[in-house]
Amino acid sequence: MADEEVRPDLLELARRRDLLTDAARPEAVRRRHDAGRRTARENLDDLIDAGSWVEYGGFAIAGQRSRRDPEELQRATPADGLVAGLGRVAGQRCAALSYDYTVLAGTQGLTGHRKADRLFEVVERLRLPVVFFTEGGGGRPGDTDYPVVGGLDLMSFALWARLSGVVPRVGVASGLCFAGNAALFGMCDITIATEGSSIGMGGPAMIEGGGLGTVAPGDVGPSAVQVANGVVDVLVADDAAAVAAAKQALSYFGGPQEQWAAPDQRLLRDVVPLNRREAYDVRRVVELLADTGSLLELRPAFAPGMVTALARIEGHPLGVIANSSRHMAGAITSDGADKAARFLQLCDAFGLPVLSLCDTPGIMVGPDAEKTALVRHAARLFVAGANLRVPFVTVVLRKGYGLGAMAMAGGSFHVPLATVAWSMAEVGGMGLEGAVRLGFRKELAAIDDETERTAAYERLVAAAYQQGRALSAATYYEVDDVIDPAETRSWVRATLFGAPPTAGRQRRLVDTW
Repeated sequence: MADEEVRPDLLELARRRDLLTDAARPEAVRRRHDAGRRTARENLDDLIDAGSWVEYGGFAIAGQRSRRDPEELQRATPADGLVAGLGRVAGQRCAALSYDYTVLAGTQGLTGHRKADRLFEVVERLRLPVVFFTEGGGGRPGDTDYPVVGGLDLMSFALWARLSGVVPRVGVASGLCFAGNAALFGMCDITIATEGSSIGMGGPAMIEGGGLGTVAPGDVGPSAVQVANGVVDVLVADDAAAVAAAKQALSYFGGPQEQWAAPDQRLLRDVVPLNRREAYDVRRVVELLADTGSLLELRPAFAPGMVTALARIEGHPLGVIANSSRHMAGAITSDGADKAARFLQLCDAFGLPVLSLCDTPGIMVGPDAEKTALVRHAARLFVAGANLRVPFVTVVLRKGYGLGAMAMAGGSFHVPLATVAWSMAEVGGMGLEGAVRLGFRKELAAIDDETERTAAYERLVAAAYQQGRALSAATYYEVDDVIDPAETRSWVRATLFGAPPTAGRQRRLVDTW
C-alpha cells in the first residue's frame, strides 16, 4: 500500500479518537475555562505521567440512542462522561477516573457505571491505588437504552466500597458533587476538595423534590461546612492544587524515597515552653520531625485538638497523630478520638508505621462531654490503637496523663514498640492539679487562711511534679527512655522502620460506635 493511502477502518478510528479530545468540543471547553475550571482530561493529563495513560471505555456514549442520533451522542457525550484508565503518577502505577462535568453535568450514566465497575475489578486484581475526580450531579434519569426501574441493582457502589482497605483511594471533589458522586467521594480514604466546591448526598433538585425547599447548589454542602465537619481531609484553592495534593497523597503509599532533607533537630528543644501551663503549636513539632516538605495534614479544621498527618522521616512514609495543647489543653474529645482512630485504621490498612506524639491531660470530662457519647467514641481510639499491626511508637512531649495518655499509646505505655518521653515531660494517673485537689482536699480545706492554703497547694503541686517527672517515671520503668528532643528522629528510625507487622492480629474488630 502506498504511503499516502490509509485504510478506511484506521481513518474511522482516528476520527472517533479525535471526538474524545477537548479540541472536538471547543464551546464546552470555553465555558469550563470561563468558570475558572479545568476539563476532566486536563486534570488527568496533569496527574498522569506523560505517555503512560491507557484509557478504558473511551468510545462509550450515553445510553440515549432511542432519543438521540448516535452521531450526536458521540459528539456530545464522549466516554459517557466518565474518563477512566490506568497510568503512572511519579512512576507509581495507579488507576484514575474522572467524571466529566461538560458531559451532562457529570451525571452517572448506566454505561459509565459499567465502565467504573470494570475498572474497580481491574484495580482489585492489580492492587492499584486510585484517584477519583468525583464532580457531578448524581444519577442520570435520561438514559433510556436499558430496561431499568430504579437501578438499585447497580454494583458500582458496592464494588467501590469493597476496595476499602484493599487499595488506597484518593477522592477529589471540585465544583458540584452530589448524590451518587458524593457517595463515591465519601468512601475514599483521603478526600480533597477545592474552595467553592459543594458536596452533598442530595442536590438541589432532590432537596426540592423532597419538599425541603429551594436551595442554591453552592449552599447544599459548601467547602467551609464540609471542612469543619471532617468530610474533607484536604482543602485546596483550585483544580491544579487538587491534582498536586492527589499526587502528594499517593506518594505515601509508594514506598520510601531516596532523596530527603531534614530540619535542624536541635530546634525541637525550644518548641515546648518551660512554663508547663503554656500552650504551643504541636504542628511545629511535627514539621521539625518530618522530612522537609513531606507533611500532609488531614482534617486540620475538624477536631483541632487532635492532629493527624502523613509525613516522611528519612524518606520513609509514616502516619503521625498528636495532641494540640492549643485546643482544650489537648484533652481528647469524641471528635478527636474518632479522627485519630480512623487515621490509625488508614495507616494500618496500608502498612504505614505510626508515630504518636502525646501531650494530653486526659480524655475530656464533664456532663457536656458525655452528651457526645464520649464513652463509646473514646473507646474507638483504644480499640484501634491496641490492634495496630504496623510498628507504633509513642513520644510523650510534655503531659501524659490518665486514660488519654494510655489511648495515645494503644492502651498502655508498653503496647508500642517504644514509649519514650522528652526531658521536660510528666506523667501520672491524672493531671497534677486535679490530683492534688482531690488527694489533699481535707488537708487544704483545714487551712483557713487563703494565702496559706494557696501556698500549700502550690507546694503539693511542685512535689507532685517532681514525682511525676519523666525521669522519675523512668526509674519505675513506666517509659522505655527519657530523651533529648533532638534525639527523637533517631528513636523513630531505630524502632519504626524495618520492623515487621505484628503477628496474630488479623481478626475483624467490632466498632465501639
